[in-house]
Amino acid sequence: MKNRQHCFVLATIALLTLILCPGMLYASSKDTLRYSWSANVGPLNPHAYSPNQMFAQSMVYEPLVRYGENGEVQPWLAESWEISPDGKVYTFHLRKGVKFSDGTPFDAKAVKMNFDAVLKNSKRHDWLEFIAQIKSTKIIDSHTFQLNLKHSYYPTLQELCLIRPMRFLSPSGFPENGDTSKTIKAPIGTGPWKLVEIRRGEYDLFEANDLYWGTKPLFKRLIVKVIPDSDGRAVAFDTGEIDLIYGSGGHGSGQIGLDTFKRYAAMKNLKTAISHPFATRTLAINSKRFPTNDLAVRKAILHGVNKAAIVKHIFLDVEPQADTLFSPNTPYCDLGLAPFKYDQAKATALLDAAGWKWDENHEYRTKDGRELDLFLCFVGNDTLQKSVAEVIQGDLKRLGVKVKLVGEEKDSFLTRQKSGEFGMIFGDTWGAPYDPHSFCSSMRKPAHADYQAQLGLPMKGEIDRKIGEALVSVDENKRKELYRYILTTLHEQAVYMPLSYMTNIYVHRPELKGVEFSNTKYEFPFENMYKD
Repeated sequence: MKNRQHCFVLATIALLTLILCPGMLYASSKDTLRYSWSANVGPLNPHAYSPNQMFAQSMVYEPLVRYGENGEVQPWLAESWEISPDGKVYTFHLRKGVKFSDGTPFDAKAVKMNFDAVLKNSKRHDWLEFIAQIKSTKIIDSHTFQLNLKHSYYPTLQELCLIRPMRFLSPSGFPENGDTSKTIKAPIGTGPWKLVEIRRGEYDLFEANDLYWGTKPLFKRLIVKVIPDSDGRAVAFDTGEIDLIYGSGGHGSGQIGLDTFKRYAAMKNLKTAISHPFATRTLAINSKRFPTNDLAVRKAILHGVNKAAIVKHIFLDVEPQADTLFSPNTPYCDLGLAPFKYDQAKATALLDAAGWKWDENHEYRTKDGRELDLFLCFVGNDTLQKSVAEVIQGDLKRLGVKVKLVGEEKDSFLTRQKSGEFGMIFGDTWGAPYDPHSFCSSMRKPAHADYQAQLGLPMKGEIDRKIGEALVSVDENKRKELYRYILTTLHEQAVYMPLSYMTNIYVHRPELKGVEFSNTKYEFPFENMYKD
């Protein structure tokens, strides 16, 4: 009798454990891939931004066309397309037999419904010139969709590759009023995965989409555990709680610290890799706010920071040094621009010539009774940014420049980017398929730090005008010259301090197979992975 009671108690405890901690169900299953992220993936509204996580949006929702190898645009939900001679009309022939994960057919009506929803909320997407260029949309037949533009816009196909806002929600996932700007009923897409469960602060559970039109995932389930910090993620990997570390490296906002990655890379029983460069880690320098409204100060800052030491000692050579806003292998960006080399003597000469005096009576340089000081802003819990900021602070102090460090929560940091309340501030480029066109386009709007950083330039209006011309130009040679002016001017005006070219990393055990990098920074090909 006692044995029966004992067994009953154990069974009850086990059942309660599974009810209270359902993630335990998938602890060692070959059918389940265990990954982690710093927060829940969000409601996964395809037409919205934070808190929706891009890697998860790309798992559930798909584009008309996809960004492929070497920047080639590939057919996806659209099998083919034609572009009118004037570049204003795009006619897409949709893939037949595709269904949303709820069984609803994917057709031209669903495509138009999604375009209409995004256009209703166009102000939210004004950073993306493509949205502003849409004149009208039209259903030609059940599987033919026409997009009419106001002007020729050469990045149209590239921006249709983006993870947001132009991917497709099932009509059954729309709210009753059709307005997705605030909420959706459910995250239902055509992608290889479907989101089936959200446990706030614990995990998100995805299952393979049995109705997927393409190659189906090899795992039945993907559990994304919420692990807020990189150190906790490393512990979870060491203890076998997760199978995979994948994404950007770097303390704070990265998947794991770069020192931890280097430790894993030295272990023979693990598989590790570093991707090709995806984007640029940079700081914007405010050309309107004292004292960086002085070009000599901005140039002195660029010559005064030892980026090679930052790359070696903080990025641990996982990210190569960057000397231009975009890497030379980015379209239109191989311009042969001369880097601002580390040269403290040159930086000193620039400041002296500009009248910034420094004597034994002052700890920092002064001019007209004002001290040479500025605010350098970073995300407070991002220890990688903090470490870089501290090195910059030390390097510039040797020049007589006072740098005050301001670490804030992410929301406050983003608000500061938009308001211009900074001297220098972190702000990465976006990588393929955004660079350079989408990133340059956004410079004309106060949505990111770039607009505010450039606002003090006497040629700001001309830069914006030439960006607009480049985006609608049908002449390739003219477009090249426009980008040459834009990027050369920003470089010579010392508005940016490029630090390194950002990469993704992965770490896993040998029994996990099929792990590879995608063609963009934000898409993680979980569907190709499997366990022996």
